[in-house]
Amino acid sequence: MSDWSHEIEIASHLARQAGRRIMTIYEQDFAISYKGTNDPVTEADQEANAIIVEGLTASFPHDEIIAEESPQPLHSHKTDRIWYVDPLDGTKEFISRNGEFSIMIGLTLNARTQLGIVYWPTGDQLLAGITDQEAWMEQHGVRHPLRAAQAKCSSALSIVASRSHRSPHLSTIKQTLNIQEEHPMGSVGLKIGFIAQGGADLYIEPGPYTKAWDACAPEAILRGAGGCFTDVHGNPIQYGTSEFRNLHGVVGCTKDCHQRVIQALTGLCISCES
Repeated sequence: MSDWSHEIEIASHLARQAGRRIMTIYEQDFAISYKGTNDPVTEADQEANAIIVEGLTASFPHDEIIAEESPQPLHSHKTDRIWYVDPLDGTKEFISRNGEFSIMIGLTLNARTQLGIVYWPTGDQLLAGITDQEAWMEQHGVRHPLRAAQAKCSSALSIVASRSHRSPHLSTIKQTLNIQEEHPMGSVGLKIGFIAQGGADLYIEPGPYTKAWDACAPEAILRGAGGCFTDVHGNPIQYGTSEFRNLHGVVGCTKDCHQRVIQALTGLCISCES
């Protein structure tokens, strides 16, 4: 069992530091620009990105860092350790001022996620996880373990879905899996954290609309809590490549319903390239 306590301590500190800066900007007027169609970015994204990247570089100078608001490397990766950073997951929620955004920092080793931090600055809630070992939540100075091994009701699942990017396939998926309850929410990190806390059973993004930095930290937390996190075919999420999109979607859920969910998605023949 690997000891990742130093990495978790540094990543947690940087997430909180970035969170304080984000909240300062959140409480003021701020400019909005666009990286592409329907893809906004703010100074909060950029300043949080700088805080985290500079801090990781200083603490782990031999590691590679791939962050959403940094130039993406075109070369093959030169190290076994890669950090994936989303400095502000849920920029649309930040702009809407609904509070549903987070900071996500994850580390992979040999192209497999090892640990993750998701920090929710508006609630001062930090989620942390070590893949297949443990996960916990820290809030108001108190730490609580996270467990998401079993669905709340195996016959009628509950799903947490995107507030800003709801998949057009979701209604069909809900009908096929007898999903009776839907929780709309921003930020992948908050959605997966909701499952890890027992608030819902399932999250599905069937299309290629998330990136490696959306998946790395949430995967470590959910798997640390006893859940499953794969693509829609049930295969591991791919890290350590020059393709940052999750081309085959993502599925995060409790362990007992994972196989049923994957079989249902296969039966629906949902194209993740659509």
